[in-house]
Amino acid sequence: MSKDLDPIAEARRQWEAHGWESAAPGMTAVTTLVRVHQILIERIERALAPFGLTFARFEILRLLGFSRRGRLPMGKIGERLQVHPASVTSAVKRLERDGLLRRTQDEVDGRIVLAELSDAGRRLLEPATAAVNAVFEDLGLSGNEVDDLISLLDRVRHANGDGTLP
Repeated sequence: MSKDLDPIAEARRQWEAHGWESAAPGMTAVTTLVRVHQILIERIERALAPFGLTFARFEILRLLGFSRRGRLPMGKIGERLQVHPASVTSAVKRLERDGLLRRTQDEVDGRIVLAELSDAGRRLLEPATAAVNAVFEDLGLSGNEVDDLISLLDRVRHANGDGTLP
C-alpha cells in the first residue's frame, strides 16, 4: 500500500462514489476509531511486554489494586471491566499461573470465587502502571483536545445505552 494513500480517506471516497454519502461520515468516524484503538492497544501491549502482561491482564491487576482489600469477586471484575465472564476466567487463570494473583472462596458465601492480588502481583503493578501511564500521557493531543475527545465519545456511548455501572 502506498504511504501517500490514506486507506480511511480512500474508503470514504469509495463510499461517496457508490452513492452512500449520508453514511460516509459515520463510516469514516467508526473506521478511524477502530484504527486508533488498534494503534493504542499496540502501544500499550509494547509497554506491558517487559512485565509479561497483556492489557487485559493488566486491567484485572489494576482493578484489584484499586480495591480496598486487593480482591474482588470474579463476576464483579467482569462487570467493572465490561468483559465476558469467560474472558475474565481465562485472564485470571493466566495471572494465577504466573503467580500474580490467587483464586479463593469467599469466607461468607463459598459459592463466590474471589481473585486476590499476590505479593508478586502487587510488586509488578506499580511499574506496569507507570509504563501504561506513559502511553496515556502521550496520545498526540493537548489536554483540552483530550477532554473534547472524551466528551464526544461519551456522547456516543450514552446515545447507545452505555456509561453506567450496574
